[in-house]
Amino acid sequence: MGTQTVAIVEDDRDIREMLTDFLGGQGFAILSAPDGASFRAQMATARPDLVILDIGLPDDHGYRIMQWLRERGADCPPIIIVTGASSPRDRSAGLDLGADDYVCKPFDLGELLSRVRAVLRRAAPRPAPVAVPSDLHVRFGPWLLKRDDRVLLHEPDGRQVDLTAMEFDLLSVMVQRPNQVLSRDELLQLAHTRKAEPFDRAIDVRITRLRRKIEINPTHPGFIRTIRGIGYMFHPEGAV
Repeated sequence: MGTQTVAIVEDDRDIREMLTDFLGGQGFAILSAPDGASFRAQMATARPDLVILDIGLPDDHGYRIMQWLRERGADCPPIIIVTGASSPRDRSAGLDLGADDYVCKPFDLGELLSRVRAVLRRAAPRPAPVAVPSDLHVRFGPWLLKRDDRVLLHEPDGRQVDLTAMEFDLLSVMVQRPNQVLSRDELLQLAHTRKAEPFDRAIDVRITRLRRKIEINPTHPGFIRTIRGIGYMFHPEGAV
């Protein structure tokens, strides 16, 4: 693999130069932009492997840039958003819009480097995983997961639960592997997504949201149980 390019979109000159020097010293080629307009102009000819994007730019909100990048389809690079430590809504909204990860200001350069490398690994082409044979319709508790139609139904009343694509993929992976401990990395690979890394909190956010939709008591989950320090395990029998 050749030299990978990281685009840094940050209006704070000190932070932008610090990131340029640090990541450049780690062997990355760097593109830097102080605002949205400059970045959009650069993207006319550049194809960075990853974008570090400050949400609070002076001329263009980071969300709009993210949406603009996502409209590029397969040409969209992975994105790490930078947000204020006291902005949980920014972090949540950024993940919902498709950010691959996030860091909060002030951030540790070592942690940022780990996240950059992790997201780049996730974005790299992977061999297609071996399919796991299983029933297309899976029942657990009061639920019926129709994997062919990508629908989750509450059987007692026929109610359909609104799941995001990633929530459905995560649940589908887990129901096919009942009572197996799955690491965050395994879940992400099997769900065919690059949206997070094993140590990334993004996977935990999505599991939390999934629990709110299927668990009787999301604070004491029965179906999706946390295996501390490893990942998660799916129990089809629910609470015991």
